Amino acid sequence: MVQPTTDSHDGSPATRPAGDPLFSGLPGDIDVSFEFFPPKSEKMEAQLWDAVTELKPLHPHFVSVTYGAGGSTRERTHKTVARIIAEAGLPAAAHLTCVDASKKETQRIAEQYWEAGVRHIVALRGDMPQADGTLGPFKPHPDGYASAEELVRGLKDVADFEISVGAYPECHPDAASPQADIDYLKRKIDAGADRAITQFFFSPDTFFDFLEKTDKAGIEVPIVPGILPITNVAKAREFAGQCGAEIPAWMDDLFDGLDRRPAARQLVSATIAAEMCRSLYAGGIRHYHFYTLNRADLAYAICHLLGMRPTENAA
Repeated sequence: MVQPTTDSHDGSPATRPAGDPLFSGLPGDIDVSFEFFPPKSEKMEAQLWDAVTELKPLHPHFVSVTYGAGGSTRERTHKTVARIIAEAGLPAAAHLTCVDASKKETQRIAEQYWEAGVRHIVALRGDMPQADGTLGPFKPHPDGYASAEELVRGLKDVADFEISVGAYPECHPDAASPQADIDYLKRKIDAGADRAITQFFFSPDTFFDFLEKTDKAGIEVPIVPGILPITNVAKAREFAGQCGAEIPAWMDDLFDGLDRRPAARQLVSATIAAEMCRSLYAGGIRHYHFYTLNRADLAYAICHLLGMRPTENAA
């Protein structure tokens, strides 16, 4: 007996035998990418580099380095990306936003990335930092790019970058409607983006429903699911509140009573994320983007559960 699952993104039906044991039989035929943030101290830099070193043997499709709100980590992002390319030999993507920079400044940054060997940019509108540490409404620089769509076009004028953009399965908080959000994603793709990476989510159905909408909109580039392994539900709720994602109630129950048991939290977190990735795999998804928070252990464990094994020549 075979139970049908959600159709894959290329239109072919995905099936899985009823009673198939969790994680059994996965051949590891997947692509992964990992996201890091630039370190603020020598200790954090050492932690980041340990994570890069540990994940490198999994031969990621690329790794990316974020860009702080308001461009606050501009120099550290550039330094981190350049080091990953030069010393780890991994394809690295730099995040770039529209916040608090003129078009000329942004173009100059892009040129510096190209000179450093960066060929992939994650182009985002960005968020406005407030004095109290929260994020406020976006306000374009008077001489800057007003949107990620404009940024994508501007980057293509600088060089032939590979460009990824953001996507929001549960709708961007600033969007007028879910359909308006899909329409805007289509404009970013039409401007020259090569793929979209989603904000994190915690239900496979959320992602597959989103794919149905992007298919109807004529979006044909890869849509890569963003995976956030979590061990702190309260912190995850804070992240989710900023990006419009929903934390399901059952997740609170699974982490209840584990506040003083970090090892148990790690196991629960890896299992939740890996099970969701398995469901995505059954639906035909083969590329996963992990938000690592500069830690390798959870991402590595999940990849292992999905059948990936390290290779000797990962660079």
